[in-house]
Amino acid sequence: MGKKPDQVQFSQLVDMFSPQAVLEEVKNIFINSYPVAEFGDVRKVYADFLLLYGGKYPGFHACSTHYHDKMHVTDAFLAMARLIDGHNIVHKKIPVRLAKLGLIAAIFHDTGFIKSVHDASGTGAKYTLTHVDRSVHFLKAYFRKNGFPLKDARSAVNMILCTDMALPVEKIRFSGPEEKKVGFMLGTSDLLGQMASRCYLERLLFLYREFHEGQVKGYSSELDLLHKTVDFARFIDKRLAVTLGEAAGSARVHFRKRYRIDRDLYREAMEKQLAYLKDTVLGHPEKYRAYLRRSR
Repeated sequence: MGKKPDQVQFSQLVDMFSPQAVLEEVKNIFINSYPVAEFGDVRKVYADFLLLYGGKYPGFHACSTHYHDKMHVTDAFLAMARLIDGHNIVHKKIPVRLAKLGLIAAIFHDTGFIKSVHDASGTGAKYTLTHVDRSVHFLKAYFRKNGFPLKDARSAVNMILCTDMALPVEKIRFSGPEEKKVGFMLGTSDLLGQMASRCYLERLLFLYREFHEGQVKGYSSELDLLHKTVDFARFIDKRLAVTLGEAAGSARVHFRKRYRIDRDLYREAMEKQLAYLKDTVLGHPEKYRAYLRRSR
């Protein structure tokens, strides 16, 4: 890469603004453990995801939310591939069926924000409180239409349910420990992907608007949400370390093996985001927007 490991910037590993670059990276990670032919289903689903979010999938509008958007999905998708890879490096490999379903579930985990063509009011943010159930409904319909076995739909649904922080994971009826493990990886990837993104803090302004439209209680303003993100980060630390079984630890294994970087780049990025939020953004409450690189 031309740089020493301690000089590598997390955001430089993959161009996250290019969905095709993300897909290529996920494929390259996948084939470290599985035959490339097995990636065909994931590639097909990813192509449909791009059509869906771009407004070209039959029956649906384009994505209309700016936080839970295409980049949020690709962030989670890549994080999922990295966690599976890190796990496979040091443990018995996740069965290829579950690995593929984990990646597909990552792609579809927030489809509940997408509006049908018959829905003319507001944005998909109005479904914030029900988006997980809607995502499950979309996945089931997609799997039926595309000939996936019923047991695959059940597994993928359980994985998506792991992204619902209001649902105790003990209530999810996993078919076995391997499925549970992959589900916990998806719940982890959903959080790592968004909170380590270099756009995370700026995108919180979009998240406030989604919460406002979706009637999520507890946030009175953009600045209030930024303040409460500090407490949210502490909650997430516990969820990652306890609730989700420390699946996040596989990230460091991946970076060490594939990039010779013996660091958890997700954790580092998240800590830098939080430090900048606390010390800089919230340190200037009268002009906090000036300290965010982008706002709309």
